[in-house]
Amino acid sequence: MLLFIFVWFLFGALALGPPAFIFLFMKHKSKASWPTNVDYNYRPKVSIIIPTYNEAEIIGYKLENICKINYSKDIFEIIAVDSNSTDSTVRIIRDFSEKQGNIKINLIIETERKGKSHALNCALRACNGEIIIISDADCFWPSDILEKALPYLADPSVGAIGGPKILFNSKQTWITRMEEKYLKSANYLRLGESKAGSTVFFEGGFSAFKRNALDKFDPYATGSDDCGSIINVIEKNYRAMLVKEAKFYSSFPATLQAKISIKLRRINQLIRVFAKYLDLLVKGKVKSTKSTVIPNTLLYLVSPIAFIISVGLTSLLVFVYPLLISFLLLLIIPQVRFYVYQIVENNFLLFISLLAVLFGQKFSVWRKPNDRVWLTRENLASYNLI
Repeated sequence: MLLFIFVWFLFGALALGPPAFIFLFMKHKSKASWPTNVDYNYRPKVSIIIPTYNEAEIIGYKLENICKINYSKDIFEIIAVDSNSTDSTVRIIRDFSEKQGNIKINLIIETERKGKSHALNCALRACNGEIIIISDADCFWPSDILEKALPYLADPSVGAIGGPKILFNSKQTWITRMEEKYLKSANYLRLGESKAGSTVFFEGGFSAFKRNALDKFDPYATGSDDCGSIINVIEKNYRAMLVKEAKFYSSFPATLQAKISIKLRRINQLIRVFAKYLDLLVKGKVKSTKSTVIPNTLLYLVSPIAFIISVGLTSLLVFVYPLLISFLLLLIIPQVRFYVYQIVENNFLLFISLLAVLFGQKFSVWRKPNDRVWLTRENLASYNLI
């Protein structure tokens, strides 16, 4: 029995150790001062890439939002890259460009839909900016985002910055309420990673890269155009940072089925990202950012396997000692319930995604979310986004 308990404890430590370390260490680091030189006079030329596929219902709002940004228009360009839309997306972009005389929109149209990273790389070749910024069509920026965020890129050690996502519909259902709590916790951790060295997570709503820190988007074909592109930045010994001031707004699906679909696709990509990090760690190509890369690699590649084994061993232990089930009473505490739910959901999704990767299943072509009821002119205007 002592051997059984030892094995149970070992796998429990492997399952919960990496997330516990990341949470405690990054929470501590998030309170530290920035190890970064911020220059609010920094005004680089920027290229903003907007990838589209059948975005007719919202692309007009998106372009209005981008044109509302407080930034000198002579050092500002918009590049819309469309992946062979079958609706009126292209026509709306062209009409908007003709009416908006002071900002030129460079429209690139792919003849075949090959995935978001391929589209971004097509647009990258047309960029003239020192800073390349990506923003999805369903994400919206406050007008001062560039003034507040770009100064962090003035530091020579910083190669890329990202921003936190704020949900329009955070109170819609228990799914969106849980996602809001998850995002707050995740942003806390990303901030700590940024101050510890470098974060390895970005969102598609706002990601800004120095041109000389980025060879191409998703160079290792992980399927992740944001996190997969940070690999390139870290390889070049630059830092990637979450900047609180670079917040952007978007919505999130309100149903469990839609949430699981998005999470599985995202986690499938991230497992490929961290498999590449493991390869680079072995080859000695990850240097200054090991304190964030190593624990996250363990979290995505080792913890889910250990968690499933730990669940099996715990079930056997409860079968032998039924009174242990009384620990479930701790779930009465809301904060405990939230973290237990996140740990269980994330580890099961990670395990499923690990199996999918092992069997060669990959999702490289992005799909338009089904739930966009909050992206209306009235709602966007109420946030002063258009």
